Amino acid sequence: MQGVTKTAAILAAMLALGGATSAARAADGADVFNNNCAVCHSTDPGTNKLGPSLAGVVGRKSASLQDYSYSPAMTKMNVTWDKATLDKYLNDPQGMVPGTKMIFPGVKDEAERKALIDYLATLQG
Repeated sequence: MQGVTKTAAILAAMLALGGATSAARAADGADVFNNNCAVCHSTDPGTNKLGPSLAGVVGRKSASLQDYSYSPAMTKMNVTWDKATLDKYLNDPQGMVPGTKMIFPGVKDEAERKALIDYLATLQG
């Protein structure tokens, strides 16, 4: 429940600062996350599931969490997760990182993917 409260506070702050479009898209992205990602990923810092925590993922180097065991393929990857790299990865994880442990076909809908990435960008903390 803590993640939901934190997300609501972030979205409220974005709205107050005039980011209504980004806030609305991030809210949609939270739904995309809950429907596609939450079973394997947490949004709480330091809480890994089958996949690593996605708290602070935007701006983080790939395979950089010390408390998560990444696949050799992801360990060899040397990118910083920004909106462009996340867009490419979330569209086709296996295509970008052949051999990744993430067995997920990707988020093919561009609007949903952008909303998801906007949501992930709110998880800085």
